[in-house]
Amino acid sequence: MYVVIATGGKQYKVAEGQTLQVEKLDVEPGADVEFANVLLLENGADIKVGAPYVAGVKVLAEVIEQGRGKKIKIIKFRRRKHSMKQMGHRQSFTELKIKSIQTAEDVTAEDVAAEDVATEDVAAEDVTTEDVATEDVTTEDVKTEDVEAKQEETDVRETEEGK
Repeated sequence: MYVVIATGGKQYKVAEGQTLQVEKLDVEPGADVEFANVLLLENGADIKVGAPYVAGVKVLAEVIEQGRGKKIKIIKFRRRKHSMKQMGHRQSFTELKIKSIQTAEDVTAEDVAAEDVATEDVAAEDVTTEDVATEDVTTEDVKTEDVEAKQEETDVRETEEGK
């Protein structure tokens, strides 16, 4: 089984157990990363292509290290001008090890129960209108303020043109 994921503006074909270098991610080494941007899933003869992403498929990876690539030298040379400029660049990368590829069929009842508990905790919070500072402003109030401001601007322009 393999999938094609999108990260850092690029696409990568990955399988379980594979290590790869992707554009730098702001994650500490040893942490887990989850990719939900799966463009294609191949499982034997079954191929699913997303539009744009395949629903219910996630890729779990572990960050092995953060590093910088090999130095690339850039030379800008102007002939007959006695001018040359040299620069260098090292691209940052994150090295990942693919731990697992989870499809919609792999989701267990425990995962669903854990998500339900998390949503109940959020719903249990009592949020009242007193907590949120709001003003009773209607669209008519806003429209009349805009009209009055525009009228004042035109009055000022007319008096300046008259002088």
